[in-house]
Amino acid sequence: MDQPELDMPRRIVVIQGHPDRAGGHLCHALADAYADNARLGGHSVERIEIAAIEFPLLRSQAEYETGEVPPPLAAAAAAIATAEHIVLVFPLWLGTMPALVKAFLEQIMRPGVAFEYRKTLIPEMKLAGRSARVIVTMAMPAFVYRWYYRAHGVRVLARNIFNFVGIKPVRTSYFGAIQGPIRGVAERAIEAVGRLGRNGA
Repeated sequence: MDQPELDMPRRIVVIQGHPDRAGGHLCHALADAYADNARLGGHSVERIEIAAIEFPLLRSQAEYETGEVPPPLAAAAAAIATAEHIVLVFPLWLGTMPALVKAFLEQIMRPGVAFEYRKTLIPEMKLAGRSARVIVTMAMPAFVYRWYYRAHGVRVLARNIFNFVGIKPVRTSYFGAIQGPIRGVAERAIEAVGRLGRNGA
């Protein structure tokens, strides 16, 4: 897990993507650890809790291409647009992000907001210059997801969504076996994410 040292404070948005509104999951603790330590490190932090926002699903290509970001997501879209670093935390469900996270990204990463169609094949990347950290929790050991499943769901997120709108580099942190018998897994994950937050990485 790479952790570059950064000298300057950054504008960071932390997006917590566990769909359970009740909270209390490791994803919530990891988002808290990152945000709290980032503030201690002198960074500016905005926090987005996807499950706390009521927003509609996209249901047509026309709506995606010509519609606007729904009002409940306007603040989230503005936070992402003004951030220098985006942190997305979610649990692995069926090998990829939960549907609620995908629905959130579909509403925000749309034409006119995150990119702009041009006459050339390559669109204008309106979020270029930003970096991202994707933090994923899972029940299986992390090395199984990375080596056997090749982290396909997260790689698609990085390449087809974040890179497509100009967000790069996209670094990943996987925390596995969170429901297994090994002691201290959650505590070590929280500590590791806290270090990332302090460095704004």
